[in-house]
Amino acid sequence: MKVFLNPGHHPGDDSGAVNNEYGVQEASIVRDIGVLVVRYLTYAGVEVEVLQSDNLVGESPMYPEVCASANESGADLFVSIHCNSAGSTMANGTETLVFGLGGKAERAARAIQNQLITSIDTTDRGIKERPDLIVLRHTEMPAVLVEIAFISNDSDVDLLIHEQDTIARAIARGVTDYFCGEE
Repeated sequence: MKVFLNPGHHPGDDSGAVNNEYGVQEASIVRDIGVLVVRYLTYAGVEVEVLQSDNLVGESPMYPEVCASANESGADLFVSIHCNSAGSTMANGTETLVFGLGGKAERAARAIQNQLITSIDTTDRGIKERPDLIVLRHTEMPAVLVEIAFISNDSDVDLLIHEQDTIARAIARGVTDYFCGEE
């Protein structure tokens, strides 16, 4: 079992979504959560390769390409971790995105989504198709993009800041639940 983990965006180059009131950036939050996910997956016996890069498919050639690296890794699952954001501060909750519904990617998304909803008690925004997302479209293995919570919502950003360990454990449990269901 091998996972290619992609904390989204790139600290210092691409902050992703920002909450200036709380002084936090998506790239830094997901980097920190990613470090914890690696720890828990490794402890569970899952091999993990991780890459946080501003170069998804060649647009920033000074950094490694996320999709090409994932495809060359031999991973059984690709997981990209993100924080959601919206113009309305009322938007909240967790959603997990896949290229298309059905198959292994949706099963992985459901396993991760279920663990996150149970663990951090956020609004369940469900599993959604997003064939337009580069990391879902250009990866060869089942791929999911986890939108943990809204960095633009006061309650959600509090979770993103203070519940990183809980979030990481939930993502790791979701991944292992998926792999256990594959046997």
